[in-house]
Amino acid sequence: MSIDGNAVRSVDRAAALLLALGDSQGEAGVTELARRLGLHKSTASRLLATLQKRGLVEQDDETGKYRLGLVVIRLAERAEKTLDLRGIAMPELERLARLTHETTGLGVLDGDSLLTVAQADGPNLIAVGDWTGRSVPLHCVASGKVLLAALAEREVLRIVRRGLMSFTERTIVELEPLLEELARIRRRGYATALSEYEIGLNAVAAPVHDARGAVIAAVDIWGPAFRLTPRRIPELAAQARDAAAAISIRLGGAARNAGPVGVVAAATAAVSGTANGTHGLTGTHVALTVEESAEAPSPATLEVPAPVPA
Repeated sequence: MSIDGNAVRSVDRAAALLLALGDSQGEAGVTELARRLGLHKSTASRLLATLQKRGLVEQDDETGKYRLGLVVIRLAERAEKTLDLRGIAMPELERLARLTHETTGLGVLDGDSLLTVAQADGPNLIAVGDWTGRSVPLHCVASGKVLLAALAEREVLRIVRRGLMSFTERTIVELEPLLEELARIRRRGYATALSEYEIGLNAVAAPVHDARGAVIAAVDIWGPAFRLTPRRIPELAAQARDAAAAISIRLGGAARNAGPVGVVAAATAAVSGTANGTHGLTGTHVALTVEESAEAPSPATLEVPAPVPA
């Protein structure tokens, strides 16, 4: 069976139109799309009309401009449900563990807690234990603070009103210091936790985004304080963000490791399996506001006196 070269070219051009619309800020006109793709206007118009018949694009009656259709959204949702977040993340976590010689992990929102769904251990002799399948409060660990920073402020207020448990003298338990910390996380695009959950245990974490720009998980690097010193935090933060960006790309998202970037969205992530295959999480809902910047604070800014750790 032979394939018509013209048909293949038309499919390629139609796919390019869909991708161009996806990159547009909401809507785009025929002239703009034809210019961006180097097509004749009549060709672009004919292809868009065909895509519209299939529900892949929609045309605004007033402006005449096009946007992605509901069929594309439904296809994206189906594709997202087939993704195994843990399976996608593990190669990056293992690479990151080898690179940093520290333990790395992937955490997701589980109600008002952080659930670790994957972990890779570095080659250091002093291990930190297996946290896979373990839930901890959001406010005292680096990945939890990344996810907390992605929540709407009303959700943060609700969690704080229920009371924040103090685990060490560095745990943030008051509203104002917590809001300041979350604002700092949004600005720089990563979070730290220095002896806030356990004395002598430090961590840094960065957000993972899905295809719609929503934060659905966090990548963390953690270990004993004598190894994860404040001086190492900027370098480790950059490495965590690179790993998180690589996972985001595998999920169909964009690399958001330089900013600032702001996103508000709702996401559903399907997480299947853990290291021992006995835990599973499906349908994790996350509402977010994420703002990142490429700036890295100096070690001095990371050694803020309690109760506002960097």
